[in-house]
Amino acid sequence: MINTRVGIGIGLMAGFLALQVPVAAAAGDSALDIRIRQTAHGSTVTVSTTACGADVTYGKGESETAGAFHLFEGESKGVLTGEFTVPDTASPGTDTVTVKCPPRTRITDSYQLPTRRPDGAVEAGFGDAGQEVPQLAVGAALVAAAAAGALVRRRHRSNVNGD
Repeated sequence: MINTRVGIGIGLMAGFLALQVPVAAAAGDSALDIRIRQTAHGSTVTVSTTACGADVTYGKGESETAGAFHLFEGESKGVLTGEFTVPDTASPGTDTVTVKCPPRTRITDSYQLPTRRPDGAVEAGFGDAGQEVPQLAVGAALVAAAAAGALVRRRHRSNVNGD
């Protein structure tokens, strides 16, 4: 019975991963690698590319929201890397990045701009956690009840298996 459950779990995970392969392949079509360190305005965006060639050591980039930035050769030969900061005034949406390098290479890609930086308590469906102490108590009671139920079930199983 346990082997069947484990086999089903492994099969579901393998199926899930197999469905992700086309998405990863489609995302890898661009010659630009755009990475955001945080998900808030004021965060640093790193852009890197190998499309300029192994002999190119410099490139120019431009973000529609952040403006111009430079790309330089990093630790790996043929990889140009540059950084820029998302301005606090940028509105959520899509930002387009264009990289140019000699002799006539031009690469363009887009990414999702981060949302604004959160301030205050996180709302998780019950409202503001900073002002509602009874809701916090109810949540703690539910967690304690779940832990107690798991303990009772485990003790019941050990008694059934031990007899």
